Parts: sequence; C-alpha cells; structure tokens
Amino acid sequence: MQALWPLNDDQVNVLYRHTPDPNTPLEESAVAFDELHKKGLFKQLAYHSALNIGDGIIIGGSKTSQIDNNVKDIAKGPLAKEAVDAMKNVWDVIDSLDLYRPRPSQLFSACIQELLFGSILPSMSSNTNKAKVIVCGAGPVGALAALYAAKRGANVHVYELRDDLRHPSTTPLNFTKSINLALSERGINAIRYAGAEGLLEDLFQDTVPMHARMIHGRRQSGQLFEESQKYDARGRYIRAVDRAGLNKSLLDALDRLPNVSLHFNHKLTGANFDKKTAWFEQCDHPRQTDHAQNPTQPQSSSNDQRRATEIAVDFELFIGADGAHSATRFHMMKYARVNYQQEYIDTLWCEFHIKATKSNDFAIDPHHLHIWPAGSFMFIAIPSPDASFTCTLFAPASHFASISEDSQANLPKFFDQHFPGVSPTLIPTSDLLAQFQNNLHLPLISIKCSPYHYKSSVVILGDAAHAMVPFYGQGMNAGLEDVRVLFSLLDSHGVYNYSAPSPDTADAADTRVQHLASALSAYTDHRTPDAHTINDLALHNYHEMSSNVRSPLYKLRKWMEETVSVWMPWTGWRTQYTRVSFENQRYSELEQEVRRQGRVLMGTLVIGAVGAIWMVGLGLGVLLGVRYGGVGYLKELLNGFVR
Repeated sequence: MQALWPLNDDQVNVLYRHTPDPNTPLEESAVAFDELHKKGLFKQLAYHSALNIGDGIIIGGSKTSQIDNNVKDIAKGPLAKEAVDAMKNVWDVIDSLDLYRPRPSQLFSACIQELLFGSILPSMSSNTNKAKVIVCGAGPVGALAALYAAKRGANVHVYELRDDLRHPSTTPLNFTKSINLALSERGINAIRYAGAEGLLEDLFQDTVPMHARMIHGRRQSGQLFEESQKYDARGRYIRAVDRAGLNKSLLDALDRLPNVSLHFNHKLTGANFDKKTAWFEQCDHPRQTDHAQNPTQPQSSSNDQRRATEIAVDFELFIGADGAHSATRFHMMKYARVNYQQEYIDTLWCEFHIKATKSNDFAIDPHHLHIWPAGSFMFIAIPSPDASFTCTLFAPASHFASISEDSQANLPKFFDQHFPGVSPTLIPTSDLLAQFQNNLHLPLISIKCSPYHYKSSVVILGDAAHAMVPFYGQGMNAGLEDVRVLFSLLDSHGVYNYSAPSPDTADAADTRVQHLASALSAYTDHRTPDAHTINDLALHNYHEMSSNVRSPLYKLRKWMEETVSVWMPWTGWRTQYTRVSFENQRYSELEQEVRRQGRVLMGTLVIGAVGAIWMVGLGLGVLLGVRYGGVGYLKELLNGFVR
C-alpha cells in the first residue's frame, strides 16, 4: 500500500516482477502475490517475456556495477542449451493451462505453483467460470471473431498455423501480398459492432477510397481511352485496404484485452467435437509455407525431424476461421454429415505491381479500381496507401501456358495487345517479366458446404465455410459479416447472458449447451442460403468485369436503374452492386429483389418496344392515307378515334 500512495491510487493494472527473490522460497513468493491479488492491489502479474526477432532490449540497473555485469553477461553469448530447454518446458506448461490471462508471461508464479504443488492458486483463475472459446485462424475473420467473443467476457485462445502475422517476414499462405482487399459496408458494419473503440477510425486512416471503376482500352483509331463508371448513384464508395495492415490492427486490438491469448506456430492436428477437446502441434520453427499448391517440405536438419510437441486443449466453443483449406472443416466432417462442393474455375491469377512515381505519387488515379477488360480475361489494379498499385492478371490456364512457352517474347506482346497502356508506361518491361516469372500462378477456388456447425461444439466461418472467387470483392466482407451474424444469434439465444444466475449444476450446464446448440443451428439455417448466393454472384461477376463493362446494353440498364433509384426512391429500386456493397440486406433476399427488378425492366422495355413499333406503324398509315386518300381519309380516321 505504501508503494501505491505516491500514485494517488489504490491499485495498478499490471504488477511487473523482475526476478524471483533468491532469499525467498518460490512457493512463499507465489502465496504472497496471491494475497496481494486477493486484496485487489493489482489485476495482472507480469514477468519478463520472451523476445521476438527484431525486438530491442534496454540494459539497466540500480548501480553502474550492475550495468557492467549485465553487459559482460550478454557478451558471453547465448545461455546453455540445457537452460533454454528448461525454460521452454516452463512455458509449455503455461501454454497448456486453462486460465484467464493476457499472456503466458503473466502467470509465471501460477506456473511455479503448478510445477511444485500440481494445482493453481484460486485467485489466479478468478474468471474460469466464463466460457472458453478457441478460434483457429488469426486472419481478419478469426481475429474479429476473437474480438467479439472476448468483448462478451469469454476466455479466448487464438491458434494460428503461421508465425505472428504482424511480422513482415511471415509468408502469407498464397506466397504473395494477396489480392488487395476491398472493404465495403458489410465488413465495416461488422467491425463497427465489435465494441473496439477507435478501431474502425484507425483502419480508415490506412485505406484508399475507390469511387468508381476506371475502364481502360484502345479505340479502333489506336487512341487509348479511360472511362469512369461510378459504383453508386448516391456517391458511396468502397475502400482499398492492405490485408496485412487490417490484420495488424485487429491483432493489436486483441493484444490489449486481458482475456485473449494468441498462440502462433500451432497446427490443428485433431479434434474430438463430442468431448470438446482439440490437439495442436507446437512448431519449434515458423512454418514458411503450408498450402495445397505448395505443401510444406521437411527441413534438412536432423533436429527438425523430431516430432513436435502436441498439446490438448479443452473448449466450450471452437470457431474455425482457418481458410479455404480448413483443418477445422476437415475434422468437423468426421462428425457432421457435411454436404461439400468444391470447384476450381478455369482461371489462374498472378500478382503484379505498379510502383509510385519518383515524386512518391500515384501513377494513375487512386480513387478508382482500374480494369483492362479483354473478354475472357482481364487485368486490374487496386491502389495501396503507399501510392503503389497491387495488380492482378486473371486469365485461363491455357493463356498462362502459352505465354510461359517464351515469356520474354510473348508477355510484352500479350500486354500491348490486350492491356494497352500498362507496359512499359506503368510497369517497365523488365519488371513485368520478372513479376510474371517470379510470382506464382495460382488457382481460384469456390467452396460451398452445409451445415456450418456440429451440435454445440464447433462452427466454421469465412473461407472455411464458403470460399469464393474475388470478383465481387465480398470474400472478406462476407466473412466479417459471418462474425456479426453468428454473435447476434448467440446473443439472442442467451449464450452470453452472464448476468443471469447460473448455479454450478448439471441442469444449468445442460441448458447452456442447449442454447449454444440452438444458436449454431440457427446460424447454419440463416447463413447457408446467403453464402451460396454470394458465391454464385461472385462467379457471375467475372463476366461483367472482363466483358460487360464495355457493353452498351449493360450501360443502358445501369443508367436506367440508377435513374429510377435517384428520382423515384420510394420504389426501393437499387442496382445489384449497390445492394451488395453498400447495404446489409441478406444476399439471398437481395438476389430475389434484383430478379424482380429485372423482370419489371424487361417488361418495360418490351412494352416500350411494342409501343414504338405501333406508333411507327400508325405514323406510316397516316402518311400513306393522306398521300393516297386525301384529307377526307384523315378526317375519317380521327372520327374513328373519337367514336
């Protein structure tokens, strides 16, 4: 208490303990910290944590002699292997504990208690009555799901196959920066309801507004042209966002929560979804690649051939957000009767890059998604906050194969013919060739499945449930919306109603399991038709982007729909793109509305065409009658109309 007086406070959030007192037995220290915690003098206990690559340290001490000794000890080099292995065993025990904690390092005394006595001091786990939620996958969807669960008081553990995704050295599973993401209303709305103050505003700082498509081409005269096509008649826009930046913001938000633990380099190896236990393999070394198109290769070192440590983790709810090649889905299919459909479309993609200008500005208009349509293939460019553009070539596999036969000669010719103005103006020929040869030519997959859950145990979200092609810019947005829909149903079924009395009885536990099972079943029923709809719309939109955007009929329909939307808003008429990208209407419902609009529009055009033909015929009849029947014929015709 005396140490707190100068702070004008009666407690601290985190008490940092530097080293155990060599003159005090460890068990006495643990008991002392337990008593302080019970008195409410601190919320969390922290010890020095392990350093990551790129971290720095400050060498300090109370006396110059201490600094001297510290420098000398550092100069001696790494600790002995036996000491490192001993400490690693300590951290392995900590990681396996089912505790409410910000980080494993904050439970060092609890770990010592576990090692010495085989039990944990009660106050160190004061919130173990809360639900334990496992999230598999730390991408944007998994991170947002963890955030939603944590804000509802659950103890959340996030397990990720790769190294910390915030580290620049971590390789994405597709080995590229990935197709730049388009953040639209559905994703924004999901983040808005995450309960993380300031998160959305911080994200917007690193986005680039895109108000329209910019269609590029070459006229028959040889002149290059650009044509802007606004996304929305009311001026709404989507945002280009860097995937790594978005992921970092979400993970940083999780880092600030005391009931979230992040576990990187952990591979899901098995699960018993009846007993609610999962097994993860702890990878000693960051896994560089693990992807269906380029499986992880074993390391050559004999030390790396040893079997990795495997841990068992119990849970109340397991959320799988681990991508299109989901391990969660794979293990869930051993328990649930999942209908599964997978389709690789006959289109590959390759990433390219347009650099910023010498004055560090955008080379082309940054507020457009740029498209060079070419019928069955296309080239697109999406702005990045650093004034560059991430570009993607989408084309049938046969085109990639023919270009690759002699890329030095074929690639520049191909781009000049189909994507005029790209190279060498925006991408020097040497860079174009290097990027085509060095960047992988990756497939596009579309996945549908159902159900998305098993009993009260597990649920899959995002690409794990409904991977889609990127042509509507809805893959990530739909995944983030999954999170909002899931937790709204969990809330409406009373799963996170901690304020209600919940005695520790079998009946109370059974009731909670029933609520959870009902919520997950409702999620599958609600979300399946929506996910299947947007999967289909994304496939169909490829033809619109690569071909229809230059069609006069497409432009006429777009103009008619936007005109009705602006001048007759009471009709509820909106374009399909507006409904998908700027509203939160269910995908399955908006598709039905758009079909109805299409029927009305087609009927209007048919009636208009018939009316026009009738009027033309009437005019010709009048002219011929006057020409051959004189004025008397015209009078008789008019009298007929009057009668």
